[in-house]
Amino acid sequence: MTRQLALFGSAVCLVLSAGAASAVDLPIRKAGLWEMKLVTTGSPVPEMTMQHCTDETVDREMSAAASPMAKEVCSKQDIQKTATGYVSDSVCSVAGMTMQSHAEIVGDFNSAYTVKSTSHAEGGAAGSRDTTMTIEAKWLGACKSDQKAGDIIMPGGMKMNVKDMEKLKGLLPKQK
Repeated sequence: MTRQLALFGSAVCLVLSAGAASAVDLPIRKAGLWEMKLVTTGSPVPEMTMQHCTDETVDREMSAAASPMAKEVCSKQDIQKTATGYVSDSVCSVAGMTMQSHAEIVGDFNSAYTVKSTSHAEGGAAGSRDTTMTIEAKWLGACKSDQKAGDIIMPGGMKMNVKDMEKLKGLLPKQK
């Protein structure tokens, strides 16, 4: 489960840091239940599917929460609108590891979107590695009656809420 959380964290950071401190903001997703399938290479967890109940407020808060953190750990954050969607390039460092990422984001954020990213990491406990990740997200409809905006249902049924992730920022290693 820890590897799944690490993969999830990487995916969230990728998507959020893409729009966190740029002149171009990613669109807000349609409110409701989104299914997100993550497929990676170069990771201990090659595939994971989760569901995220969201609304406009949660999406805006996630972006606002990521912005200060991204400004602290990223020396480069650039997102540009393209004819087919968005392109993001970033360089971020945390815990002795530096990661360069490139992502292409396409879709309408109302019914489906796809994020395809490549990254190269150096340093840290894992050494040097290259990773590709694809996030395929599709809107399923209204959130379920037992869900509130921000809830994420991980594989195996574990539920967490992104609003609680603010508390987890204190666990990140401090930059030197």
